Amino acid sequence: MVTRVIEFKNVSLVYPNGHQGLKNINLKINDGEFVVVVGMSGAGKSTLIRSINRMVTPTEGELLIDNENILSYKEKHLRKLRTEVGMIFQNYNLVKRMSVLRNVMAGRLGHTGTLRSMLGLFPQEDLQMAMGNLNRVGIQEKAYVRADQLSGGQQQRVSIARVLTQQPKVILADEPVASLDPPTSHKVMKDLRRVSKEDNLTTLVNLHFIDMAQEYADRIIGLRDGEVVFDGPIDQVSEKTFEEIYGRPIKEDDLLGGDES
Repeated sequence: MVTRVIEFKNVSLVYPNGHQGLKNINLKINDGEFVVVVGMSGAGKSTLIRSINRMVTPTEGELLIDNENILSYKEKHLRKLRTEVGMIFQNYNLVKRMSVLRNVMAGRLGHTGTLRSMLGLFPQEDLQMAMGNLNRVGIQEKAYVRADQLSGGQQQRVSIARVLTQQPKVILADEPVASLDPPTSHKVMKDLRRVSKEDNLTTLVNLHFIDMAQEYADRIIGLRDGEVVFDGPIDQVSEKTFEEIYGRPIKEDDLLGGDES
């Protein structure tokens, strides 16, 4: 069985403007873990997970995936890395004018090639996989609907189906429910956790809301000012833990919120 263990060794990142996004990060993410990263805005959550697919590049240390330092990767190896590490974005990152199915098939780009994908020349087994993944997140009947006709929660489930169709070993989700109302947020998180566990995918999710982090995580990593201030299994987490991570008393807005979609 292929495993995906991620290890940060003394990883720091300083942006060109001098801002330090990460400070001496040492973490090991185990195969198949569902890890939630929490912290206030600007704590370094996005920087941490985007370093794993080299959307940002740390300036010091080593970032290992299965004992290979991905910070040394150039173009060919980076393309392969991004095929194996799937990304779910806060804003869904869909092509709104295209059908749901075509958006999901974009997950095969790294396998099929750009020209064949542009022409819609997908193998039948890939189309079947895409439809199966839409079924797994409960929106198979929307396959031929334009993406911009869906609700926010449905669009994010399309994003989950797309990343599954990519067949990654790792999933990164950057504030995937930040723009959704609470009930829809829970539906999306339940789907994401379920499929991650079914496929034994190593998954890192950035979340702001405390109750969601507690409900879905195997493990919590807390960041403040680019540093790890907490790292432990969910059964070691309490409200006091979050107060230490956030550096202040917990407010009602930290528990669960969001705009309706």
